[in-house]
Formats: sequence, structure tokens, C-alpha cells
Amino acid sequence: MTVEAEAGAGRLRGEADEPGWEVDPDDEWGVAVIATVGRQLKLRREAVGMRAADFGAAVGYGEDLVYKVEGGKRIPRQEYLDRADEVLGAGGLIAATWEDVKKVRYPKRVRELGKLEARAVEIGLYECHIIPGLLQTREHARAVIGAAQPPYSPDDVERMVAARLARQSVFERSPAPALSFVVEEGVLRRPIGGTMVWRQQLERLLEVGRLHNVVLQVMPMGCETHSGLDGRIELLKFPDGTAVGRSDGAFNGRPTPDPRHLRILELRYGTIRAQALSPRESLAFVEQLLGET
Repeated sequence: MTVEAEAGAGRLRGEADEPGWEVDPDDEWGVAVIATVGRQLKLRREAVGMRAADFGAAVGYGEDLVYKVEGGKRIPRQEYLDRADEVLGAGGLIAATWEDVKKVRYPKRVRELGKLEARAVEIGLYECHIIPGLLQTREHARAVIGAAQPPYSPDDVERMVAARLARQSVFERSPAPALSFVVEEGVLRRPIGGTMVWRQQLERLLEVGRLHNVVLQVMPMGCETHSGLDGRIELLKFPDGTAVGRSDGAFNGRPTPDPRHLRILELRYGTIRAQALSPRESLAFVEQLLGET
């Protein structure tokens, strides 16, 4: 149901389905952007002589949300800003703030990772517990994030799903970066999200694995030697020759540009790729799993 239809029906959306996300107080840039947008909204509302309750009713959301957005405590979604622009007759000025808001709508750590991936000319990733986020479909990502314990709120789940999918713009870059992924066979046999969600996920793996700039490999469960037992490994290389790497089981799991650390991670990742099925065998294996699903 649309915002207008809900408002017309006299129902204001409550806290559970408010159009926005909580602001991370440790995200200084995000806090500054959202505070500025909120202040602009408040000044314009007051300039037309509209009370917060009346404004909330006009846009179809509760008074509490209005105060949160105006106080810089809540990140508004695009539809909230568009509707506010119409109600306040701002001529597109409020709607235009979405260009700033959308840059800080995702958690800080995800934005930082996205920036690194957007710069990288090579990305290598070994995942041992899940399908890599860069390869997840929307529904599979929702199922994975939603399975966390303690559970995230529905609002946080949607925010994290949106952030994960936004990183996948790496596939749209030109020139395309070189991407390689190694995924555990056990992960590919766990139908998280149910049969239909899992079929779509396997289809997505085949689609991406056939791209000219992507190498997808499967680490078989029958492999007697395994150099990835310490956990996830990620390597990113940049146009200027620098690189960043991280691993769950090395260097406290923190990103490191140290050449000595990078050599260790590159050795481990290279060995894992050598132990895994070849790209052709891996795609054939995924096709076989899809046929069995």
C-alpha cells in the first residue's frame, strides 16, 4: 500500500515500519549529514507553520518519526524525503538531499569495504561458512542475515541486505576488475532460505561464474589437505600496486597493507585455489547441485 493510501485510510505507520534507519553515533560523517538534513526539514516545516503531528499525518508517518528525522536520530529513506518535498512545497530541494543521504545510509564499515572494492582491480575471496556477499541474491542475503542470533530487527535486516547488494555494483564497473572466489562444498549443500531461494542462488552463482572476469571455484569436502582452516581470506589489489588483505585467523582479522602479511595471505589463498576444483569442474558441480534441488 502506498504512503498516500495509508494516510487516506487514516493509518499512520508505526515504529516497526518507519522509513529509515538508526544513525550510528560512531559514524561522524553520517551523523553530520543526517543532522543537516533533519535541520533543513524542521526549518521548512516551521516556515510553513505546520506542526510535527500535522506534518506526520500529511506524509503518512507518525509524529515520533518526524522528531527523530528532524533531530538527526533517524536516516530517512527516499520516499520520506520525496513526500516531505511535496507536502512542504520545497520545489525539489528536500528531495535532492537524498543524494547526500544515500551516501551514508549504510553502516560505516560496509561503506569502507565498498570503497575498497570499488577501487580494486583484483579481488580474491575465500569463504568457508557462507556464500560471499558479492554473490548473494537479495532473498538469500535476507535469509542469511535474518538467521543471526540474537536476531536483528526487521529494519536492520533490510538495511544490511541493501548494503550488501549495493556492493555488487563492482560487477558493473568498466574496465571490469578480476574477481576470484573459492566457496566450500558444504556451503553449497546448505539450502538456506528454502528450495526456491536456494535454486535462485545457485543460478546466480552460475551466471556470475560464467563472466569473463570471474573465476569461481569449489573446495570439495573430499580434499585431504586444506589450507583455509583458519577461516575467511580476502585480498584486494589496487591500480597503484598497493594491496590490502584480511583473514579471520591472522593479524587479528583486521585489514592489513603490510607486504609481509600480504605475502602470507597470498600464499594461503594461492594454495587454497590449487586445492579446489578447477573453474570448469566447479561450474559443473554447481549445475549438478541445481539439478538435484
